[in-house]
Amino acid sequence: MIHTSSTHSTSTFVSRTLCRYADTIFKYITLIAGLIILFILTAVTVFLLIQAAPAMVGDKNQTVWAIRSLSGGRTIHFWTYVGPLIFGTILTSFLALVCALFIALGVALFITQYAPRPLAFILSHVIDLLAAVPSVIFGLWGGLVLVPSTYPFWKWMNTYFGWIPLFSGQASNPPRTVATVSLVLTIMILPIICSMARDIFQQTPVLLKEAALGLGATQWEMIKLAVLPFGKKGVISAAMLGLGRALGETMAVLMILSPGDLYSWKLLVASQNQTIAANIAAQFPESDSAGVSVLIATGLVLFVITFLVNIAAHHLTGNAIHTKQKNNIRHPLCINKQFIRCSETD
Repeated sequence: MIHTSSTHSTSTFVSRTLCRYADTIFKYITLIAGLIILFILTAVTVFLLIQAAPAMVGDKNQTVWAIRSLSGGRTIHFWTYVGPLIFGTILTSFLALVCALFIALGVALFITQYAPRPLAFILSHVIDLLAAVPSVIFGLWGGLVLVPSTYPFWKWMNTYFGWIPLFSGQASNPPRTVATVSLVLTIMILPIICSMARDIFQQTPVLLKEAALGLGATQWEMIKLAVLPFGKKGVISAAMLGLGRALGETMAVLMILSPGDLYSWKLLVASQNQTIAANIAAQFPESDSAGVSVLIATGLVLFVITFLVNIAAHHLTGNAIHTKQKNNIRHPLCINKQFIRCSETD
């Protein structure tokens, strides 16, 4: 009996020791993984700074000549050159995000809250497959199919809504315009936002939904009061991830958009805008060393923009967490007090 107890104590001690070693090993593995990500980000930043340095602090004559060559003689100043590119990048990406976000939310809510399980299973796999399609395929499809087929629609928009500045001007044919590019970018980022929102909505605790339904809420009221507040943080993260994809998209924009160097809001007119990424891909093969440095400097600007987008996303998700914690304190079931007050009034 004593021998058995001693053996059990020894095995317990060995097991706890092994668990401690395993915890320590796992801790350092995760630390190394985090440091690798930080190292990669630092390496990219250093590379961009080093390669862009000649355009920033190098020979001004070479930089002026390179900018004049890249801009077609339009300007000799860097910020005058990159300004329209920043505008075009933000314009196309923002339009794509606005169009994709609400469609993605609707699809995600349909899959998680309304669709029968077999249909939801099929739609989920279709969305995941769409997210895996390479951007060059979207570019080919957009240039060969979408561009010629969308002209009648853009012409109709221009005819009846031309009084709106976004749809003013003469609609170009073929429509290699910001509107067409934004439509392609919408389709590209739609599955990313939708798949993330779907996964978040599926994690909504059953208790929250049952509590809302138990208070007399309809299906839509349950979604509004329980599902959407619970998934707010994830939806914001998904939107920012989709925005990052749109900001950095290159091949699809390069293969569809007719480039321009203007600060123009005319979405249906060609040769108005260009994005930073597409401009780098278009100009890089024919640029000399000074031109490459200028292009990498514009890439550094895009890097800063995406970094600021990530900071904004972190700030927004932080606010969402704080708001959610305050709502949790107000009501243990996390149900919006407005509905409870309405129920008490009724």
